[in-house]
Amino acid sequence: MAIENNNVVALNYKLHTVEADGEKAFVEETTTENPLTFLYGTGMMLPKFEENIAELNIGDKTSFTLEPNDAYGEKDDRAIAQLPADMFNETGLPPVGEVLPLQDNQGNQFRAVVVEVTPEAVIADLNHPMAGKTLNFDVEILAVRPATEEELAHGHAHGIDGESGH
Repeated sequence: MAIENNNVVALNYKLHTVEADGEKAFVEETTTENPLTFLYGTGMMLPKFEENIAELNIGDKTSFTLEPNDAYGEKDDRAIAQLPADMFNETGLPPVGEVLPLQDNQGNQFRAVVVEVTPEAVIADLNHPMAGKTLNFDVEILAVRPATEEELAHGHAHGIDGESGH
């Protein structure tokens, strides 16, 4: 069965960033025991990622590279927030490099990376950690099946077999 919209896809991937000198830096990978499983064609994945695996079948392997504009965009130098130090009175000031879970006024959750700490403020980068990066994926398709009615109604996959609850 070839991958198409409203299919549940399970795949393994290995992700590297491609540095300016062309060298690859390992980021992460999945395993057959814990693959990436998602509902294809519903906007859960990067559009160009889905485009590169369209029409693949179980057992197919592919490699592809996504430039920043096709992945998480370029880094936005304006996406820096100064959080008042007193926000951290209970937990203590976070170290540089720590990832902070944040929420905006509409309840949207996102993460920011601490780039500087002063006595008055914690400076956090709100860019996606992969913003500005060229991504290289090595992918192997493990399973493809039609989504269940429940998965379509919920807008996400319920595991490889469609039986995983939430």
